[in-house]
Amino acid sequence: MRNTMINNLTKSNKKHKKQSELQRVIKQLKKNKIAMLGLYILIVEIILAALAPYISRYGYAEMDLTACFATPSFKHFFGCDDMGRDIFSRVLYGGRYSISIGIIAVLIAVVVGICIGAVAGYFGGQVDNIFMRILDVVQAIPGMLLMIVISAVLGPGFMNTIIALSVSTIPGMARMLRAQMMKERDSEYIEAAKSINCSQFSIIFQHLLPNCISPLIVQATMGVAQTITLAAGLSFIGLGVQPPLPEWGAMLSAARSYIRQSPHLVIFPGLAIAVTVLALNLLGDGLRDALDPKLKN
Repeated sequence: MRNTMINNLTKSNKKHKKQSELQRVIKQLKKNKIAMLGLYILIVEIILAALAPYISRYGYAEMDLTACFATPSFKHFFGCDDMGRDIFSRVLYGGRYSISIGIIAVLIAVVVGICIGAVAGYFGGQVDNIFMRILDVVQAIPGMLLMIVISAVLGPGFMNTIIALSVSTIPGMARMLRAQMMKERDSEYIEAAKSINCSQFSIIFQHLLPNCISPLIVQATMGVAQTITLAAGLSFIGLGVQPPLPEWGAMLSAARSYIRQSPHLVIFPGLAIAVTVLALNLLGDGLRDALDPKLKN
């Protein structure tokens, strides 16, 4: 009976601690108006992309040959491209592809990076040496070159672009978590967990990881911004998402021949990329400040 009460009390304290920590982070984040601006912009973009079929009057592949190179107007807010397709519609639909590529690629990199970094950082020794040498080989290849090689081997496309972007992001995530794990693995609470015969899996993922994950969250948020830019770069050189899908980088690539004749073909997809990356960077800076232990007091 007594042990049951102690266990329930311990669980309650842990739950309260997690809730209070989350509340502290949210409170600190709300104080940062610039970070909240970035969050609001990102939320608005996601909502617009999700509701694109209901907002736009035209499909992203719908052509009107009488409106080729049409300038912005009330009929076509962002004008039309060389095939008479509405650029406003294509920018809205393009947000689905560009933002989802960034988020999914970073999520894959985070999951794999957590597995590698947690195991390497906790066990150390030969296990750490093997994992780190493999990551050294991957990081020896410049990131953009590695993505181009993977995309060229797998072929262009939505999923292949995600794979290429996630592979090049994994080493940075893994190394960051490994460094945090090595700092925390000799702490007193880890020794206490070992003394009551906690399994290694439990120690790594229930005790160590929650105390090491904060820098990874910040890195992942800013990584989404970088990944969106890299995805646009791959599409721009023809190795990413392929037309007629309206990914922002692919739109820039298709419009580069008309940049002098019809600059609006380039301006609006470029602005979409710039605003999204700016919003994510502002949010990432705010999260870094909110998760800073120095601000707890």
